[in-house]
Formats: sequence, C-alpha cells, structure tokens
Amino acid sequence: MSRGLRYDSPVRLESARAWRTYHGGRLIDELHGKSDAVDTHFPEDWIISTVRAINAGREDIVEGLNFLAGSEVALKDFISADPVAALGAAHVECSGTSLGVLVKLIDAAERLGVQCHPDRAKAREFFNSPYGKTECWHIVGGREIGGEKPCVYMGFKQGVTKDAWREVFERQDIPAMLGMLHRIEVKPSDTFFIDGGVPHAIGAGCLLVEIQEPTDYTFRTEKVTPQGFEIFDQACHYGIGFENMFDCFHYDGCNEDDARGRFMVEPKVVEQSDDYVRTLIVGMPRTDCFTLERFDICGGCRFESDGEFSGLYVLSGEGQLESQAGISLLRPGCQFFVPASSAEFSVNAGSGQKLTLFRAKNATIRKHEEK
Repeated sequence: MSRGLRYDSPVRLESARAWRTYHGGRLIDELHGKSDAVDTHFPEDWIISTVRAINAGREDIVEGLNFLAGSEVALKDFISADPVAALGAAHVECSGTSLGVLVKLIDAAERLGVQCHPDRAKAREFFNSPYGKTECWHIVGGREIGGEKPCVYMGFKQGVTKDAWREVFERQDIPAMLGMLHRIEVKPSDTFFIDGGVPHAIGAGCLLVEIQEPTDYTFRTEKVTPQGFEIFDQACHYGIGFENMFDCFHYDGCNEDDARGRFMVEPKVVEQSDDYVRTLIVGMPRTDCFTLERFDICGGCRFESDGEFSGLYVLSGEGQLESQAGISLLRPGCQFFVPASSAEFSVNAGSGQKLTLFRAKNATIRKHEEK
C-alpha cells in the first residue's frame, strides 16, 4: 500500500459529506462553488476523517470518511500503510493509528435536536472506547432562518434534575426541554467548548467549524426533528437503552450569568506579521484533547516541520500551497492531511486576496511530553 504514497508533503483530500437527520449544507455547497446549492440531509463536511458516520437505517452506506484526492485510497489506509511517517512515533506509541481528533464544517438550516455525547468514562463503560465526544464550535458565519438570528443551546439551567429531564422527555415537551437549557445568540468568532455529558443543540442558521474527539456517539432526546423527521429509539439511545442514556447527562446546571463564562472560549492571537495572523481558537490549557488554529493570510506563511500531523481546511480566499510534492491551487473547501514527517511547506494568498484556513491538531503528544 505504501508504494507510491508520499509522506514528505501535505496530502490533498476529497470532501467527505455526511448524511444527518437535520437539513442544511447550502452554505457549504456555495463555499465549494456549486451554483445549484440547496439544503439537504448532507449538512456536514468532515475533515481529516477516519471515522464513519453512523446513521440508523444507513449502516451499509460508507460516508464521512476522507479519501486521498483522485484516488480510492482512504485516509485511514494511508495512515495504516506507514503509521510512524503519517502520525509520528510518539503519537503511535501513545494512541496507535487513531488520529484522536475529527473536524467538521457544519451548516444548519434547522435547529438540531437536543443531544449530548458521552464523556470518556461513559464511552469506556458503554462502548469500550478510549474517546468520548468532547467538542468545540467556532462560529464562522450564518444566516437568519424564519426571521430568527443564529443561536445555540448550551448546558442545563440551575435546578434541572435527572427526574425532571426524563419527565419532559417522556412527554416530548420540546418547549420545556429547550427552556431547561441556556439560549445564546451567536456571531462570527464566538467559540464554545462542550464537554462530554453537556446537553446542547446548534440553532438554525449557524455555520461553524467543529473540532471533536473522533467518535459519532450521540444521545438524542427529541424523537422528531424540527422539520418532522422521525428518530428511532436506537438512534436516540445509541443501543445502550434510555436509562443508561440519561445517566450520561451531567446535571450540574449553572445560572445565566455563569453560562457564558463556563462554555465560551476567547480566541487568542499568538503570532502576527504583515503577511499573516495566527489565532489559537482552542487548545491547552483549556483542553488536552485537540488544538484548533486559524490563519488569516494576506501574503505568505511558512509551516515548519514539527514532527506532528495536522489537518488544513481552506474557509475563504484563493492561493497556493507549495511543498516538495509541487504546487496545489487553493480555494474554499480545499483540505489537506499533513503527515508528521512532512517537510516545510508554504501557503501563499493570491494577489489582493486574504486566505483563511484552519489547522487542527491532536494535543496528545504535548500532554504526554508535559508528564
């Protein structure tokens, strides 16, 4: 498998759209340059994904996995062919061939159903998985839907108990369910950190980059989506039963004044020049799960070899990436896997352009080195 594969340069990946129960994706289609963009059941673009999307009734359909551009080689097979070259010896020693991270671009045309994901303890208990699904959202745009501004629902209010939460679920009283969560209107650059176990929902009109632990474990408390799509019980409790599902929620609510401080993250500029600005969206010390950075490039930016793998996603602007493998033209929607053994490469914005790209990393190695 490794014959003909290069690990000394960033590797371009095909887009990996994933089916979901909710509608959206028109803004992603427009970003990709489609003239007939519409909202469908493919509202997410998965980035550096070695994780299959799991949907009840679609178990035989492979989606959500990235493939190397112009080939039938899946990213997970590219990694398995030479794990050390792809991920680095230290990462392989700690985590094997798992990336430990997954990134998505999400465009919601309707509010997502209220849900939560397991923390690592519950993921080990119920799924024998070393990863739960702690995640972070970085708002990059949006639209008004039905006259409503984009918003998110995040965390329990004070006083919500397991019995009270179970009772509104049994009644399927959606207004009461939403009323137990904090509603926060959003704007571009707002960033939210969601630990496993925290109930949440992305509101209609949000366009965001999500970085998360690499699983698709989701517990849903609405049996019908806002657009009327029926959710089977299996898709609600993910096979562990409703009693166990309700044990996975964290009933540690807070008041409205504390909610923003608890769930919001302040991006921080960490490097700045005449040619580019590098902003840390989320990373250590807030979390040892992953790191997400944004690069706003108006000239050129050189990426040095650091022995760690990463993923790149171009959100806006045009330019080119120059590496030992040659020149790749960049436009919105382009994504790359950067092997740990990649040599230096550069990204240059086109004349008069500002190119914005995101770089995602796993934080496992830095955590390991600090011990």
